[in-house]
Amino acid sequence: MKILVVDDHALVREGLCQVLKGLDTEVEVLEAPHCTRAFELAAQHADLDLVLLDYHLPDMNGLEALDVFGTRHPELPIVMLSGSVNPQIMRDVLSKGAAGFVTKSGKSQDLLAVLRLVLAGGVYVPFDLITEPGILPLEEPDDWNDAPQLTPRQEEVLYLLLDGRSNKEISQTLQLADETTKNHVTGVLRAFGVKTRIQAVLAASRHGYTKSAPSD
Repeated sequence: MKILVVDDHALVREGLCQVLKGLDTEVEVLEAPHCTRAFELAAQHADLDLVLLDYHLPDMNGLEALDVFGTRHPELPIVMLSGSVNPQIMRDVLSKGAAGFVTKSGKSQDLLAVLRLVLAGGVYVPFDLITEPGILPLEEPDDWNDAPQLTPRQEEVLYLLLDGRSNKEISQTLQLADETTKNHVTGVLRAFGVKTRIQAVLAASRHGYTKSAPSD
């Protein structure tokens, strides 16, 4: 498992590195103090499983960074970290395709639970913020009513996405090269007219796709 931590405070990054060992003792953590370095590392490591992204960074804010990640690495789940609880920021972050929003004031075990959920293909929204007016439901793309046109291979990839599989697991299951899997995931996102795999899963559910592929 490989996770990228993006935060401009070295102590925060070091602390998260220790916490993330609770996911897997063999987890590899990459560190970036700003978005420029984060984008470089993401480009160099196609097998990233997850990004922990601080909202307030020196070179751009979290929403801007989500746009870049969504364009360059739409298959990569992003969990946003913030030192403050702002309902509007949380809504904006999730609408941009983040897989979760976590405050830095929480406990390490809570963070690990969120990350396990996201790694399993889920989306995390803090319970105490769900009831805030205007937070949910999130805005939906206008073209979600259009039927997607998927190739047979893209459908196989989609069902594995619905099952919460990472790109690495999809590659192993379908015996594909990592870059080929990444291209198929990108093709699925384009077919649904969305930017991230989280939005693709939500869109697919609206079109009747379920976790289990239909039997032949």
